[in-house]
Amino acid sequence: MHRNGYILVVLTAITALLFFVDLAVGSVSIPLGEVWSALSGGPVSDEAWRSIVREVRLPEALTALVAGGALAASGLLMQTLFRNPLAGPSVLGITSGSGLGVAVVMLAAPVWSSFLPAEAAVTLAAFGGAVVLLLLILLADHRIGDGITLLIVGMMAGYLCSALVSVLQMASAASALKGFVMWGMGSFGQVTTARLPWLVVPCLLALVSAFALAKPLDALLLGDAYATSLGVSVHRMRRITIGVTAVLAGTVTAFCGPIAFLGLATPHVARALLRTSEHLRLVPATILTGAALGLLCDVVVRWGGSGLPLNAVTSLLGVPVVLAVLWKGKRWARA
Repeated sequence: MHRNGYILVVLTAITALLFFVDLAVGSVSIPLGEVWSALSGGPVSDEAWRSIVREVRLPEALTALVAGGALAASGLLMQTLFRNPLAGPSVLGITSGSGLGVAVVMLAAPVWSSFLPAEAAVTLAAFGGAVVLLLLILLADHRIGDGITLLIVGMMAGYLCSALVSVLQMASAASALKGFVMWGMGSFGQVTTARLPWLVVPCLLALVSAFALAKPLDALLLGDAYATSLGVSVHRMRRITIGVTAVLAGTVTAFCGPIAFLGLATPHVARALLRTSEHLRLVPATILTGAALGLLCDVVVRWGGSGLPLNAVTSLLGVPVVLAVLWKGKRWARA
């Protein structure tokens, strides 16, 4: 087996192990053997453990698995599209658009509470904000047609959304503001079993699309002119890539809140492991690495207690990776 094949097998094994560990740890520690029995329908020492594993921890672990892989893949797509190692799923303002939609709903709760349940309103608002920003970005791409300018437009849209959120925060009640701040900390534990398919299905479809984009992405790495010479429609490819990224990042943000650094840092970890930029291998490695890191972050949150913010953990893991990328880039520039 090729070296990269071994790495993918190891990543799969690590992800599976972390998945079961995530089901075992928490305020009530459950032995791994009992976790397996609870999942497989076998006898368990305490029937309460079966309910804890199946109804509480399993949806959260699956959310961490899918969200981690989705954010990692979206980060890889953005870094390839803009040929920028510090690009991430939030670089085009999609996440900020989701945040603005949620802010409008949560900070104007009395207006919306009579129409929709709170959870449904927040999710739909996040989706709506992401879709509006996506349409604006696609319109800008149609009018501008330049990758760097599009990146700047996306960043400006993100700053504008953040400014509007700040204005809403200043005018909101303390109770509504507290709820929005808690949403902004991120969490994998808000997705119930009934809501899980609404997260998993769009993310899986978008991840399959990311695999289909592997060859054109390889061509884009070598420049727009080279990709065009190989028959790749750069403008069409850019729109598809942005659309797939919006589905991945927007869906995760809608259900989990804005998760920091996983999308930015994970592709660099996968590249360091595989030592290749070939996307047919890099895409699955990035997804597996992101899934493993998402599960690891959830394990740390469980171990640290329910009050530990998820974004604090992802930042503690992601910041060293970003700093290493900057340091490595500085050394290359000197060389």
